[in-house]
Amino acid sequence: MIPVSLLVFVMAGWCAVYLADTLLRSSVTHRISYESWLASRGLMLSPFHVRWQTTMFNRLFAYCARINPRALYMWFNSGLVFGIAAMLGSVVLLIRTLQQTIAQMTTDNPRIGDQQTLQVVVPGVNLPTSQLAYFFIALLLSGVIHELGHAVAALREQVRVNGFGMFVFVVYPGAFVDLFTTHLNLISPAQQLRIFCAGVWHNFVLCLAALAFLFLLPLLLFPMYATGAGALVTEVVQSSAADGPRGLSVGDIVTGLEDCPVRGVEDWTSCLSHLAHTPQTGYCVPVASLQPSWAHGRAFKRLDGTMDCCSNNSLTDLCFSYIKSQGRSSRDREYACMPVRKMVTGTRVCHTDDDCAAHSHTASICVTPSLENQTRFIRVTHPPNTHMLFVGYPPHLQYAVSLTNFVPRFGFLHLDLPVFLETFCKYVVSLSGALAVVNSVPCFALDGQWMLNALLEATLASVVIDRQKRELIGFFLLLAGSALLAANVALGLWMVTAR
Repeated sequence: MIPVSLLVFVMAGWCAVYLADTLLRSSVTHRISYESWLASRGLMLSPFHVRWQTTMFNRLFAYCARINPRALYMWFNSGLVFGIAAMLGSVVLLIRTLQQTIAQMTTDNPRIGDQQTLQVVVPGVNLPTSQLAYFFIALLLSGVIHELGHAVAALREQVRVNGFGMFVFVVYPGAFVDLFTTHLNLISPAQQLRIFCAGVWHNFVLCLAALAFLFLLPLLLFPMYATGAGALVTEVVQSSAADGPRGLSVGDIVTGLEDCPVRGVEDWTSCLSHLAHTPQTGYCVPVASLQPSWAHGRAFKRLDGTMDCCSNNSLTDLCFSYIKSQGRSSRDREYACMPVRKMVTGTRVCHTDDDCAAHSHTASICVTPSLENQTRFIRVTHPPNTHMLFVGYPPHLQYAVSLTNFVPRFGFLHLDLPVFLETFCKYVVSLSGALAVVNSVPCFALDGQWMLNALLEATLASVVIDRQKRELIGFFLLLAGSALLAANVALGLWMVTAR
């Protein structure tokens, strides 16, 4: 569900703006000066919508449109080809997304939702409030680059640009360009296509540029930040499994989870996933150190059928199971309640007693923590500190800390700079790519509407002579595309907010 506090804040803010606008417009003394002030600054207010328009960037657009005309011709022709391909691809992608959403609605398997390429984003619901700044700045940048493409393409085709502007609708920012409609209607369908496809083309290029920057980030930051030495802790959630005197701290470098080496965030994620889906790791301990369970009370079964032998609720002891030397069946399994840090510090991991015999000169045995089915005992290596010992569900450890691949080479460097660049690039890739896809859909009020109309005029004019028939074909195609997009948005919103 949408957080009530966020909803109240947004509604209160818009109500205050609308109330102030209504009072000023109804005031006899302030109405004229207020409306002239809005007009002089290009501002327009309506419920849940604020819009600003200016002509100050027109010279910049005109300058860009005069740079190397031949290169621009090739550039926008490439955009035309991409736009047509994107229009077809977006329909296929929306159909596939709709199928995945319906499959997710009819099953309880959470992995189906993780496989979706497109998802509806609702701030405060499936977008953390701590990352709202990344989201809105990346969305605004993607919108500005999108409209820059339209403006430069229009001026290159001798279509006047009346102005450029930005808006906020509810909480989502955006941008737009105002083109002179008369000029636009006079040029050929191919010229119109170059203008209409320029927006999604520039979004695609921005997406590629952000991907390239993300890929080259380790190389660009190499003089200041090292990579491959481990995963650097940048944040630890308070009162989480990783917090505490012997837990992880900001600035620690994690180099291993049990016997799984960690060279970066990707290794951290894959190691936790591996440990969550494999049997619990055992540890080689000397036979002489084993203490029978009867010293702490008899072993007993938990509700899930697993065994426990530490009945004193100690935070330092843990129940371990092992196979008696004279037997090799599950019936011969013994249990011992032992001080966990003392027993596993510096010991080798194992799966059977043979693993211990091969690497130890003293009589050792492989003991395994006796835990509930999905619970795991994990040693987290973060030198020079002693191991952090974690007992719980592995994904909880993943959500308890934030990490980065970049380790500062100098003490004065900020830990969060690479995180900021990396996170912002990921948002630009996601949002700019999403704008390219959504705006390509043949849907009313989107770029896809004008792209489809221009494409039909360019390809069907000699086949379907009657203009009204061409418009009718376009109308039904737009109706189908709009219904497809509306179904994806409606079901996506329901999946995000209602479930």
